[in-house]
This record gives sequence, C-alpha cells and structure tokens, in this order.
Amino acid sequence: MNETHATHATHATALSVQRVDKIYANGTTALTDVRLDIRAGEFVSLLGPSGCGKSTLLKMFAGIETPTHGHMRWWGQPFSIVGTKSRRMSMVFQEATLMPWASIADNVRLPLDLAHVPRSEADARVTDALANVGLAGFGTSRPRELSGGMQMRASLARALVTEPELLLLDEPFGALDEFTRNKLDADLRALWKARGMTVVFVTHSIYEAVYLSSRVVVMQARPGRVIADVPIDATQERDDAYRVSAPFLAHCKTLSDFISDAHQLQGA
Repeated sequence: MNETHATHATHATALSVQRVDKIYANGTTALTDVRLDIRAGEFVSLLGPSGCGKSTLLKMFAGIETPTHGHMRWWGQPFSIVGTKSRRMSMVFQEATLMPWASIADNVRLPLDLAHVPRSEADARVTDALANVGLAGFGTSRPRELSGGMQMRASLARALVTEPELLLLDEPFGALDEFTRNKLDADLRALWKARGMTVVFVTHSIYEAVYLSSRVVVMQARPGRVIADVPIDATQERDDAYRVSAPFLAHCKTLSDFISDAHQLQGA
C-alpha cells in the first residue's frame, strides 16, 4: 500500500472533537475549546509542552476521561460504537505494562482472552502479532528477559492483536535510546502503511512527529488548546535519508517555531 492511499484511504472522520473543555475537580482547566477532526487512515501526532493536555486528550479518545463541556464523536457516533465490528480501538501507554509473571505470548493474548476468542484462533493471532513487531520466537520469554525496546514491541503487539482500526499511543518510545526509538518509529510507520489504521501518537519530540506523521497538531499549555495543525506532505520515503533532508528540516523548523509560540502563550 503506498503512502497516499494509507493516509487518505477514506475521507470519513474517525475522531471529532468539538469545543471540548476539561476541568478537573480541583478547578484546574486542562483543556479549553479544543476543536479537532482526524480522518480515517491518518497518522496524527499531538505535540506540545509538558502540561498542554496531550495525554488528557488521548485518554478522552480512549474513553478513559470524559469532557466537562463540548462533544466528541468516534466515526460520527457516541463512544458506545467503539468495540463493535470495524470500530475497534487499542491503546499503548508510556510504560509497557506487561504482566511480569506471564510469558510474552500470554501478555499479548490477554485482550483476546478477555474477549473469549477461541484459543486456537487467539494463538494464531498472537503469533502473527509478534512477527509483525519483530518478536517472532520470543513468545515463551518473560518480560524481564527482554530489553526495554523489546518490551515496548510486546506492548505494541498486544495492541495490534485485536486488529484495531484506531490505535492510540501515549509517548511509548520516550524512555528509549535514540537508536532503538528510531527503529521502533520506522517499524510503527510501516505497520500503519500496511494496515491503513488511524493512529494518534503523543510525543514531545519534534523529530519523531515529523518522521511519523501525516499531520502534526501543536497544543498550547495551561489551558491546552490547538494552536497549529501542520500537514507533513513529504514525497520521499521516510528512511534514514529523510531525517537529514531539506523537507524534514523545514518541517522541524516550522514546528519548533510553533512550540516556541506555545511556550510564550502559556497562561496568556
């Protein structure tokens, strides 16, 4: 599947946020007047300073948090549609959150077990998921036997095993070394292109956002709101050469300027 097809597989809106506010019980306003539409098949990164509400917004997409004001829709419907046929969603957190006593295969199979998928079918899907993230042959290992990068691959496999149409990731590679992070970014992007999923990815890294995304949404902190929505329309392959190309550096400069603005606007 080429990039253009993966990014614009359909013009349908997968996620819609209309004038959303989030105010916590202690009076803290985390988000204000957030407006954002994400089309099916896009790879959108949420970028901004610490405290801008990126993770809060992602948790709203996942149904973990709810808006104080405003409206959200998933494929044009209320959250109750999530989990029905062709409307599956998975989330990858900052930590791998694997069960330390269980094998990698058992960890990856967990959502299928909870959904009562027959064991033979579940095992076949686990095998495919592990192969897709580069962990073929590690199913019998325990999490402690894997590196941090491999543990995150296992967490990603667990998210992919349900074959989601929507994948949410909350800065999953932030604690990894640069080489491992770059490799996982490349693998994640390849999975997105192959599967045509809608992906929303939270990151603090401008470079990561540009490499991965079809769009980068920049947020201002306290209270969080969208201040820029930048398309990444690179025509060359997203490989190592792209990371030092003129288009890549130009996008990084544009986003760096917006992040500077976000810091200046903080509290304004």
